Amino acid sequence: MYEQFYGFSGRPFQLTPDPHFYFESASHRKAMSYLGYGLAQGEGFIVITGEIGAGKSTLVAHLMERIDPGALTVAQVVTSALDGAEIVHVVAQAFGLAVEGHDKAAALGAIERFLQDEARAGRRCLLVVDECQNLDLAALEELRMLSNFQLGAHPLLQCLLLGQPEFRRTLAHHPGLEQLRQRIIASHHLEALDAGEVAHYVRHRLAQVGWQGHPRFAEGLLEALYRHTDGIPRRVNQVMNRLLLLGAIEERDALDNAMLDAVIAEMKADQTRGAGGARSHADLRAAPEAAPAPAAPAAAPETMPTAEVAALLADRDARTAELEAAISELQAAGRAQPAGVGDGVDEEAEARLGTALARIEARLEEQEQSFRHVLTMLIEWLEDRPSREAA
Repeated sequence: MYEQFYGFSGRPFQLTPDPHFYFESASHRKAMSYLGYGLAQGEGFIVITGEIGAGKSTLVAHLMERIDPGALTVAQVVTSALDGAEIVHVVAQAFGLAVEGHDKAAALGAIERFLQDEARAGRRCLLVVDECQNLDLAALEELRMLSNFQLGAHPLLQCLLLGQPEFRRTLAHHPGLEQLRQRIIASHHLEALDAGEVAHYVRHRLAQVGWQGHPRFAEGLLEALYRHTDGIPRRVNQVMNRLLLLGAIEERDALDNAMLDAVIAEMKADQTRGAGGARSHADLRAAPEAAPAPAAPAAAPETMPTAEVAALLADRDARTAELEAAISELQAAGRAQPAGVGDGVDEEAEARLGTALARIEARLEEQEQSFRHVLTMLIEWLEDRPSREAA
Protein backbone atom coordinates (compact mmCIF):
# COMPACT_ATOMS: atom_id res chain seq x y z
CA MET A 1 0.00 0.00 0.00
CA TYR A 2 2.54 2.62 1.09
CA GLU A 3 4.70 2.14 -2.00
CA GLN A 4 1.80 3.36 -4.17
CA PHE A 5 1.10 6.33 -1.90
CA TYR A 6 4.72 7.48 -1.87
CA GLY A 7 5.40 6.57 -5.50
CA PHE A 8 7.98 3.83 -4.83
CA SER A 9 8.78 1.22 -7.46
CA GLY A 10 8.83 -1.55 -4.85
CA ARG A 11 8.92 -2.31 -1.13
CA PRO A 12 12.24 -1.02 0.24
CA PHE A 13 12.10 -2.72 3.62
CA GLN A 14 11.04 -6.28 2.84
CA LEU A 15 12.29 -8.84 5.36
CA THR A 16 13.50 -11.48 2.87
CA PRO A 17 17.17 -11.13 1.82
CA ASP A 18 17.56 -9.28 -1.48
CA PRO A 19 21.05 -8.51 -2.87
CA HIS A 20 19.57 -5.53 -4.74
CA PHE A 21 19.30 -3.75 -1.36
CA TYR A 22 22.72 -4.81 -0.06
CA PHE A 23 24.19 -2.10 2.17
CA GLU A 24 27.89 -2.20 2.94
CA SER A 25 28.43 -1.14 6.52
CA ALA A 26 31.95 -1.12 7.95
CA SER A 27 31.36 -4.58 9.41
CA HIS A 28 29.91 -5.92 6.14
CA ARG A 29 32.92 -4.55 4.26
CA LYS A 30 35.24 -6.48 6.58
CA ALA A 31 33.12 -9.60 6.17
CA MET A 32 33.39 -9.37 2.38
CA SER A 33 37.16 -8.98 2.68
CA TYR A 34 37.38 -12.11 4.83
CA LEU A 35 35.14 -13.98 2.41
CA GLY A 36 37.30 -12.92 -0.53
CA TYR A 37 40.45 -14.02 1.24
CA GLY A 38 38.91 -17.32 2.34
CA LEU A 39 37.53 -18.19 -1.08
CA ALA A 40 40.91 -17.45 -2.64
CA GLN A 41 42.42 -20.15 -0.42
CA GLY A 42 39.98 -22.73 -1.77
CA GLU A 43 39.95 -24.95 1.32
CA GLY A 44 38.88 -25.23 4.95
CA PHE A 45 36.11 -23.30 6.66
CA ILE A 46 35.01 -19.67 6.59
CA VAL A 47 32.81 -18.64 9.54
CA ILE A 48 30.47 -15.62 9.63
CA THR A 49 28.39 -15.02 12.76
CA GLY A 50 26.00 -12.29 13.82
CA GLU A 51 22.85 -11.51 15.75
CA ILE A 52 19.47 -12.51 14.35
CA GLY A 53 18.70 -10.08 11.55
CA ALA A 54 22.26 -8.72 11.30
CA GLY A 55 22.38 -9.38 7.55
CA LYS A 56 24.20 -12.70 7.18
CA SER A 57 21.84 -14.07 4.53
CA THR A 58 21.87 -10.78 2.59
CA LEU A 59 25.66 -10.88 2.68
CA VAL A 60 25.65 -14.37 1.16
CA ALA A 61 23.09 -13.34 -1.48
CA HIS A 62 25.40 -10.46 -2.42
CA LEU A 63 28.34 -12.87 -2.57
CA MET A 64 26.42 -15.23 -4.86
CA GLU A 65 25.89 -12.39 -7.32
CA ARG A 66 29.63 -11.77 -7.53
CA ILE A 67 30.92 -15.30 -8.07
CA ASP A 68 31.45 -16.95 -11.44
CA PRO A 69 29.17 -20.03 -11.63
CA GLY A 70 31.47 -21.43 -14.27
CA ALA A 71 34.31 -21.57 -11.75
CA LEU A 72 32.51 -22.24 -8.48
CA THR A 73 29.59 -24.61 -7.80
CA VAL A 74 27.63 -23.54 -4.72
CA ALA A 75 25.16 -25.53 -2.61
CA GLN A 76 23.22 -23.92 0.22
CA VAL A 77 21.77 -25.61 3.29
CA VAL A 78 19.56 -24.01 5.95
CA THR A 79 19.73 -26.39 8.85
CA SER A 80 17.36 -27.46 11.54
CA ALA A 81 18.52 -29.73 14.36
CA LEU A 82 20.34 -32.26 12.16
CA ASP A 83 22.50 -35.15 13.34
CA GLY A 84 25.51 -36.60 11.55
CA ALA A 85 23.67 -38.94 9.19
CA GLU A 86 21.02 -36.35 8.31
CA ILE A 87 23.50 -33.63 7.41
CA VAL A 88 25.20 -35.93 4.89
CA HIS A 89 21.91 -36.58 3.07
CA VAL A 90 20.95 -32.89 3.18
CA VAL A 91 24.31 -31.94 1.64
CA ALA A 92 23.80 -34.52 -1.12
CA GLN A 93 20.37 -33.07 -1.87
CA ALA A 94 21.77 -29.52 -1.87
CA PHE A 95 24.18 -30.52 -4.66
CA GLY A 96 21.27 -32.08 -6.56
CA LEU A 97 22.31 -35.69 -5.93
CA ALA A 98 19.65 -38.39 -5.72
CA VAL A 99 20.43 -40.95 -3.00
CA GLU A 100 17.95 -43.74 -2.45
CA GLY A 101 17.05 -44.72 1.08
CA HIS A 102 18.97 -43.47 4.09
CA ASP A 103 22.29 -45.13 3.40
CA LYS A 104 24.96 -42.77 4.74
CA ALA A 105 27.78 -44.59 2.92
CA ALA A 106 25.95 -44.30 -0.41
CA ALA A 107 25.37 -40.57 0.18
CA LEU A 108 29.05 -40.00 1.01
CA GLY A 109 30.09 -41.92 -2.10
CA ALA A 110 27.76 -39.87 -4.29
CA ILE A 111 29.09 -36.61 -2.82
CA GLU A 112 32.73 -37.62 -3.34
CA ARG A 113 32.14 -38.66 -6.97
CA PHE A 114 30.30 -35.41 -7.67
CA LEU A 115 33.11 -33.31 -6.14
CA GLN A 116 35.71 -35.19 -8.17
CA ASP A 117 33.74 -34.68 -11.39
CA GLU A 118 33.46 -30.94 -10.67
CA ALA A 119 37.21 -30.70 -10.00
CA ARG A 120 38.02 -32.48 -13.28
CA ALA A 121 35.76 -29.96 -15.05
CA GLY A 122 37.76 -27.12 -13.51
CA ARG A 123 35.17 -26.06 -10.94
CA ARG A 124 35.62 -25.73 -7.17
CA CYS A 125 32.73 -26.49 -4.79
CA LEU A 126 31.45 -24.34 -1.94
CA LEU A 127 28.94 -25.50 0.66
CA VAL A 128 27.08 -22.70 2.49
CA VAL A 129 25.50 -23.87 5.75
CA ASP A 130 23.17 -21.40 7.46
CA GLU A 131 21.84 -21.48 11.05
CA CYS A 132 24.78 -23.60 12.19
CA GLN A 133 23.91 -23.06 15.85
CA ASN A 134 21.19 -25.70 15.30
CA LEU A 135 23.66 -28.45 14.33
CA ASP A 136 24.74 -31.00 16.89
CA LEU A 137 28.35 -31.96 17.42
CA ALA A 138 28.11 -35.06 15.19
CA ALA A 139 26.85 -32.98 12.26
CA LEU A 140 29.71 -30.50 12.60
CA GLU A 141 32.15 -33.40 12.66
CA GLU A 142 30.61 -34.79 9.45
CA LEU A 143 31.14 -31.42 7.78
CA ARG A 144 34.77 -31.56 8.82
CA MET A 145 35.06 -35.06 7.37
CA LEU A 146 33.55 -33.86 4.08
CA SER A 147 36.31 -31.26 3.89
CA ASN A 148 38.83 -34.14 3.81
CA PHE A 149 37.82 -35.16 0.27
CA GLN A 150 40.73 -34.56 -2.10
CA LEU A 151 41.72 -35.20 -5.70
CA GLY A 152 45.45 -35.70 -5.54
CA ALA A 153 46.69 -32.86 -3.35
CA HIS A 154 43.74 -30.58 -4.10
CA PRO A 155 40.84 -30.20 -1.60
CA LEU A 156 37.45 -30.73 -3.21
CA LEU A 157 35.10 -28.88 -0.86
CA GLN A 158 35.15 -25.60 1.04
CA CYS A 159 32.52 -24.66 3.63
CA LEU A 160 31.03 -21.29 4.60
CA LEU A 161 29.36 -21.57 8.01
CA LEU A 162 26.81 -18.96 9.13
CA GLY A 163 25.42 -18.80 12.63
CA GLN A 164 24.26 -16.78 15.58
CA PRO A 165 26.59 -15.67 18.41
CA GLU A 166 26.13 -18.93 20.32
CA PHE A 167 27.67 -20.81 17.39
CA ARG A 168 30.73 -18.58 17.65
CA ARG A 169 31.03 -19.44 21.35
CA THR A 170 30.57 -23.15 20.66
CA LEU A 171 33.33 -23.12 18.06
CA ALA A 172 35.66 -21.21 20.36
CA HIS A 173 35.26 -23.31 23.49
CA HIS A 174 33.90 -26.79 22.80
CA PRO A 175 36.69 -29.36 23.39
CA GLY A 176 35.27 -31.68 20.73
CA LEU A 177 35.72 -29.14 17.92
CA GLU A 178 39.48 -28.66 18.07
CA GLN A 179 40.07 -30.27 14.66
CA LEU A 180 37.38 -28.09 13.07
CA ARG A 181 38.86 -24.97 14.70
CA GLN A 182 42.22 -25.75 13.14
CA ARG A 183 40.64 -25.69 9.68
CA ILE A 184 39.01 -22.27 10.00
CA ILE A 185 40.96 -19.97 7.68
CA ALA A 186 38.79 -16.85 8.05
CA SER A 187 36.22 -15.73 10.60
CA HIS A 188 34.20 -12.56 11.20
CA HIS A 189 31.37 -11.45 13.48
CA LEU A 190 28.88 -9.06 11.86
CA GLU A 191 28.29 -6.07 14.12
CA ALA A 192 25.10 -4.02 14.26
CA LEU A 193 24.90 -0.71 12.39
CA ASP A 194 25.86 2.40 14.29
CA ALA A 195 23.59 5.48 14.40
CA GLY A 196 25.11 7.07 11.31
CA GLU A 197 24.94 3.80 9.38
CA VAL A 198 21.25 3.36 10.23
CA ALA A 199 20.50 6.73 8.62
CA HIS A 200 22.54 5.82 5.53
CA TYR A 201 20.94 2.36 5.45
CA VAL A 202 17.40 3.77 5.43
CA ARG A 203 18.18 6.30 2.71
CA HIS A 204 20.08 3.71 0.66
CA ARG A 205 17.16 1.26 0.61
CA LEU A 206 14.68 4.01 -0.18
CA ALA A 207 16.88 5.23 -3.03
CA GLN A 208 16.70 1.79 -4.62
CA VAL A 209 12.94 2.23 -5.12
CA GLY A 210 13.01 5.81 -6.39
CA TRP A 211 12.67 7.84 -3.18
CA GLN A 212 13.33 11.53 -3.78
CA GLY A 213 12.64 13.01 -0.38
CA HIS A 214 8.96 12.06 -0.11
CA PRO A 215 8.20 11.35 2.67
CA ARG A 216 10.49 13.62 4.64
CA PHE A 217 12.02 12.60 7.95
CA ALA A 218 11.59 14.86 10.95
CA GLU A 219 14.73 15.95 12.76
CA GLY A 220 15.92 13.27 15.17
CA LEU A 221 13.70 10.54 13.71
CA LEU A 222 16.48 8.33 12.35
CA GLU A 223 18.49 8.69 15.56
CA ALA A 224 15.42 7.53 17.50
CA LEU A 225 15.01 4.66 15.03
CA TYR A 226 18.54 3.54 15.88
CA ARG A 227 17.78 3.59 19.61
CA HIS A 228 14.65 1.50 19.15
CA THR A 229 16.28 -1.10 16.88
CA ASP A 230 19.84 -1.27 18.27
CA GLY A 231 21.06 -0.99 14.68
CA ILE A 232 19.91 -4.51 13.69
CA PRO A 233 18.95 -4.28 9.98
CA ARG A 234 15.96 -6.60 10.16
CA ARG A 235 14.50 -4.67 13.09
CA VAL A 236 15.03 -1.44 11.15
CA ASN A 237 13.11 -2.99 8.25
CA GLN A 238 10.25 -4.06 10.51
CA VAL A 239 9.84 -0.63 12.08
CA MET A 240 10.23 1.27 8.80
CA ASN A 241 7.59 -0.91 7.13
CA ARG A 242 5.09 -0.08 9.86
CA LEU A 243 6.09 3.59 9.95
CA LEU A 244 5.64 4.04 6.20
CA LEU A 245 2.34 2.18 6.35
CA LEU A 246 1.13 4.51 9.09
CA GLY A 247 2.27 7.49 7.02
CA ALA A 248 0.28 6.25 4.04
CA ILE A 249 -2.82 5.54 6.13
CA GLU A 250 -2.73 9.03 7.61
CA GLU A 251 -1.60 10.59 4.28
CA ARG A 252 1.47 12.19 5.82
CA ASP A 253 4.17 13.94 3.78
CA ALA A 254 6.59 13.76 6.71
CA LEU A 255 7.33 11.06 9.27
CA ASP A 256 7.92 12.30 12.81
CA ASN A 257 8.90 11.00 16.24
CA ALA A 258 5.32 10.85 17.50
CA MET A 259 4.46 8.47 14.65
CA LEU A 260 7.54 6.37 15.44
CA ASP A 261 6.53 6.16 19.10
CA ALA A 262 3.03 5.07 18.06
CA VAL A 263 4.47 2.34 15.82
CA ILE A 264 6.83 1.07 18.53
CA ALA A 265 3.98 1.00 21.06
CA GLU A 266 1.79 -0.85 18.56
CA MET A 267 4.48 -3.44 17.85
CA LYS A 268 5.04 -4.02 21.56
CA ALA A 269 1.29 -4.42 22.00
CA ASP A 270 1.27 -6.99 19.20
CA GLN A 271 3.93 -8.99 21.03
CA THR A 272 2.06 -8.99 24.31
CA ARG A 273 -1.47 -9.16 22.93
CA GLY A 274 -3.32 -12.21 24.12
CA ALA A 275 -3.63 -11.60 27.85
CA GLY A 276 -7.19 -10.35 27.31
CA GLY A 277 -8.20 -13.18 25.00
CA ALA A 278 -7.15 -11.62 21.70
CA ARG A 279 -4.41 -13.28 19.68
CA SER A 280 -1.24 -11.66 18.38
CA HIS A 281 -0.90 -10.23 14.88
CA ALA A 282 1.25 -13.21 13.84
CA ASP A 283 -1.47 -15.58 15.08
CA LEU A 284 -4.10 -13.67 13.13
CA ARG A 285 -2.08 -13.96 9.93
CA ALA A 286 -1.60 -17.68 10.52
CA ALA A 287 -5.24 -18.27 11.45
CA PRO A 288 -6.62 -18.93 7.93
CA GLU A 289 -4.14 -21.78 7.41
CA ALA A 290 -4.58 -23.15 10.93
CA ALA A 291 -8.38 -23.29 11.13
CA PRO A 292 -10.67 -23.51 8.08
CA ALA A 293 -13.76 -21.36 8.13
CA PRO A 294 -16.86 -23.52 8.85
CA ALA A 295 -18.91 -21.94 6.05
CA ALA A 296 -16.39 -22.64 3.30
CA PRO A 297 -13.72 -25.19 4.33
CA ALA A 298 -12.25 -25.57 0.83
CA ALA A 299 -11.47 -21.86 0.54
CA ALA A 300 -10.16 -21.43 4.08
CA PRO A 301 -6.51 -20.65 3.21
CA GLU A 302 -7.57 -17.60 1.19
CA THR A 303 -10.43 -16.33 3.38
CA MET A 304 -10.06 -13.35 5.66
CA PRO A 305 -9.59 -14.03 9.40
CA THR A 306 -13.20 -12.94 9.92
CA ALA A 307 -13.71 -14.06 13.52
CA GLU A 308 -10.68 -12.16 14.78
CA VAL A 309 -11.44 -9.05 12.74
CA ALA A 310 -15.06 -9.15 13.88
CA ALA A 311 -13.91 -9.32 17.50
CA LEU A 312 -11.70 -6.27 17.05
CA LEU A 313 -14.45 -4.35 15.25
CA ALA A 314 -16.90 -5.31 17.98
CA ASP A 315 -14.45 -3.92 20.52
CA ARG A 316 -14.32 -0.70 18.51
CA ASP A 317 -18.15 -0.55 18.45
CA ALA A 318 -18.23 -1.06 22.21
CA ARG A 319 -15.86 1.88 22.63
CA THR A 320 -18.13 3.95 20.36
CA ALA A 321 -21.10 3.09 22.59
CA GLU A 322 -19.10 4.17 25.64
CA LEU A 323 -18.27 7.42 23.86
CA GLU A 324 -21.96 8.06 23.11
CA ALA A 325 -22.77 7.40 26.76
CA ALA A 326 -20.10 9.87 27.83
CA ILE A 327 -21.54 12.49 25.48
CA SER A 328 -25.00 11.93 26.99
CA GLU A 329 -23.48 12.32 30.42
CA LEU A 330 -21.87 15.57 29.30
CA GLN A 331 -25.17 16.86 27.98
CA ALA A 332 -26.88 15.91 31.25
CA ALA A 333 -24.16 17.73 33.18
CA GLY A 334 -24.77 20.81 31.03
CA ARG A 335 -28.49 20.70 31.69
CA ALA A 336 -27.87 20.34 35.39
CA GLN A 337 -25.82 23.55 35.47
CA PRO A 338 -27.80 26.21 37.40
CA ALA A 339 -28.48 29.45 35.55
CA GLY A 340 -28.13 32.99 36.87
CA VAL A 341 -25.65 32.22 39.62
CA GLY A 342 -22.74 34.68 39.68
CA ASP A 343 -21.22 34.49 36.18
CA GLY A 344 -23.54 31.63 35.30
CA VAL A 345 -20.92 29.00 36.16
CA ASP A 346 -21.31 26.46 38.95
CA GLU A 347 -17.96 25.10 40.16
CA GLU A 348 -19.33 21.60 40.79
CA ALA A 349 -20.95 21.45 37.34
CA GLU A 350 -17.73 22.76 35.77
CA ALA A 351 -15.75 19.98 37.46
CA ARG A 352 -18.22 17.38 36.15
CA LEU A 353 -17.89 18.85 32.66
CA GLY A 354 -14.07 18.70 32.86
CA THR A 355 -14.13 15.08 34.02
CA ALA A 356 -16.53 14.08 31.27
CA LEU A 357 -14.41 15.83 28.62
CA ALA A 358 -11.26 14.08 29.85
CA ARG A 359 -13.01 10.71 29.64
CA ILE A 360 -14.19 11.47 26.09
CA GLU A 361 -10.67 12.44 24.99
CA ALA A 362 -9.21 9.25 26.47
CA ARG A 363 -11.82 7.07 24.78
CA LEU A 364 -11.33 8.83 21.45
CA GLU A 365 -7.61 8.06 21.65
CA GLU A 366 -8.31 4.40 22.54
CA GLN A 367 -10.76 4.11 19.66
CA GLU A 368 -8.26 5.61 17.22
CA GLN A 369 -5.52 3.20 18.34
CA SER A 370 -7.87 0.23 18.06
CA PHE A 371 -9.06 1.22 14.59
CA ARG A 372 -5.51 1.86 13.40
CA HIS A 373 -4.44 -1.60 14.60
CA VAL A 374 -7.33 -3.27 12.75
CA LEU A 375 -6.57 -1.37 9.55
CA THR A 376 -2.84 -2.10 9.72
CA MET A 377 -3.49 -5.79 10.34
CA LEU A 378 -5.86 -6.04 7.38
CA ILE A 379 -3.49 -4.26 5.00
CA GLU A 380 -0.51 -6.41 5.99
CA TRP A 381 -2.63 -9.57 5.72
CA LEU A 382 -3.77 -8.59 2.23
CA GLU A 383 -0.21 -7.87 1.13
CA ASP A 384 1.10 -11.12 2.61
CA ARG A 385 0.36 -13.09 -0.58
CA PRO A 386 0.44 -11.98 -4.23
CA SER A 387 -3.01 -13.49 -4.75
CA ARG A 388 -4.47 -10.98 -2.28
CA GLU A 389 -2.80 -7.85 -3.64
CA ALA A 390 -5.70 -7.03 -5.95
CA ALA A 391 -7.97 -6.83 -2.92
